[in-house]
Amino acid sequence: MQINIFRFILIGLLFLVSFNGFAFNEEKATDDKFDPKEMILHHVKDAHSFHLWDWKGHPVSLALPIILWTDNGLTTFMSSAFHHDDTGHHIVEKNGAKFVKLHEKIYQLNPNETTVAFDEEHHPTNAVKPLDFSITRNVFMMWVSVLVLLFIFIGAARSYKKSENNIPRGIAGFIEPLVVFVRDEIGIPMIGEHKYKKYMPYLLTVFFFIWINNIFGLIPILNGANLSGNIAFTFTLAIFTFIITTFSGNKNYWKHIFWMPGVPVPMKIFLMPIEIIGMFVKPISLMIRLFANITAGHVIILALLSLIFVFKSVYIAPVSVAFSLFITIIEIIVTAIQAYIFTILSALYFGMATEEEH
Repeated sequence: MQINIFRFILIGLLFLVSFNGFAFNEEKATDDKFDPKEMILHHVKDAHSFHLWDWKGHPVSLALPIILWTDNGLTTFMSSAFHHDDTGHHIVEKNGAKFVKLHEKIYQLNPNETTVAFDEEHHPTNAVKPLDFSITRNVFMMWVSVLVLLFIFIGAARSYKKSENNIPRGIAGFIEPLVVFVRDEIGIPMIGEHKYKKYMPYLLTVFFFIWINNIFGLIPILNGANLSGNIAFTFTLAIFTFIITTFSGNKNYWKHIFWMPGVPVPMKIFLMPIEIIGMFVKPISLMIRLFANITAGHVIILALLSLIFVFKSVYIAPVSVAFSLFITIIEIIVTAIQAYIFTILSALYFGMATEEEH
């Protein structure tokens, strides 16, 4: 019985990993020459729709709203108007303008143009990019993660309200150890027992927000909706950490940056530009670390699965899928580790900014 359950779980995991790697569009599936680089980049970048599966040779997708601001004003339509075309050949006419989608970027054709002209590097020469406020799959999943977090924490708060002696029950029993962990292992040690409380809302939000979105990025049916693998997302979080650190800095913090105490004057002049650069390097490192680690895991899995099509041999499939499954298991652990690292480094920067002079 235990062996059958183990086989069932293993087959399910293999199916999930395989589905995540083999969800190619029709053009890729029918192309004789397989390009792993193009396939990987196609799956890790953001898109205007969810490609769910193929049914009888036709892709089944969840369309998302496209919102553009052009010279003719606001233009809105659904991404299904492009009919899964991503080569710039299908033209959509809306609000007196013509639009094409090329590599998940939307361009507006110049007036009196009927086709897209390309240069040697396959960049459009007779089209411009309008202001794009579209709801892409990353934006959509960000909203979903916000709703999930609201559901979890509102449910936990109601559980405490209904329980006697504040005994956690239900979802609160799962959330409380994590909240206590962030408080006791991150907030208090990094910031200090007397100042950590005002930073806890941000630390808890960042920890759970990153963790939830990292988990969503591993779900195959979402087909690459990986918010933490988007540099704009990690950049925004890093900017928030930088702003809070800057405005939390006390006199002692700024003294160590602009006029390092306890060292000779020539050394102070030498250290000042280094410390100023360090102020900006810290959020940049936060941004790149989260983005690179999450993206690298997805790239490795897709690269391993691509070996089946590169070698065109069924005998490579067991090895390729086995290694992909192993990396996927590691990725499950990394989802929490990266949320922890971003949170603890943010808390460390807050603690450095508020540290009193000894």
